[in-house]
Amino acid sequence: MKSTATLLLIAAMGLAAFKSDKPAYALYDNEGKKVKYEKMIENISKTDVVFFGELHDNPISHWLEYEVTADLHRTAGDRLVLGAEMFEADNQLLLDEYLSKAYEADKFEAEVKLWKNYKTDYKPLVEFARKNNLPFIATNVPRRYASIVSKKGLESLDSLPDESKRFIAPLPIHYDPEVRSYKDMMQMTGMPGMGGKVNDNFPKAQAIKDATMAHFILKNLDAGKVFIHYNGSFHSENYSGIIHYLKRERPDIKVSTITTVLQADTDSLKAEYLNTADYIIVVPETMTRTY
Repeated sequence: MKSTATLLLIAAMGLAAFKSDKPAYALYDNEGKKVKYEKMIENISKTDVVFFGELHDNPISHWLEYEVTADLHRTAGDRLVLGAEMFEADNQLLLDEYLSKAYEADKFEAEVKLWKNYKTDYKPLVEFARKNNLPFIATNVPRRYASIVSKKGLESLDSLPDESKRFIAPLPIHYDPEVRSYKDMMQMTGMPGMGGKVNDNFPKAQAIKDATMAHFILKNLDAGKVFIHYNGSFHSENYSGIIHYLKRERPDIKVSTITTVLQADTDSLKAEYLNTADYIIVVPETMTRTY
């Protein structure tokens, strides 16, 4: 009897160590209060631009990007505009042709520059736009120009042909090293794996991406539209990055931000993530990755 009681006690303790459910995510506001998904949708639908800051390899980020887009479409209808960091501005024509149903997916995917996780993570968004006749804007600077900046600085863009400059935010690019995201990047360059050198051009390459994304968002944001933009969280968290350039051009623009973070426990939001966005999606650290 004694051994049986001991075994039962051990089993009970083991069960107590497990959570009764396994939530895939928890949603918090910028103050760390849990918020209903429906309330978030209600609030972000009232703004001009919604930034969805993803973790590129996180399946919950990508699933919620689709769900948020679909729910915004129910509210905004044909006023909704989609746009993404994952498409470079010089691919806009190809994207437009595909959305207009000029040809099928195999032709499009063979011609356009795509991220390796396109088919699992971004294709559903493109197909949603195609099915619902919504515009999808390729907002990012062509990577070759960001590479030039990382090596030679922003001034190197001045020598590009006028045709090339069509795919970049208007020059000269204003660069403020005190912007939060760029200060953080300068600290990253001194970390192991970054060569131990502080490269002043490293955050400038990020800035040309942010400035160009802001430029193409504004260029395609007509009155009354709602623009949802998908980007890595670093481009919009702390209301920095793209938003810095957006606000320089349109101080009155209404912006909502969503970001994604990983935590061991989703029951509460860590203090370090407070005020990083209007809404913070907390995903368990053990979540599988898409690549």
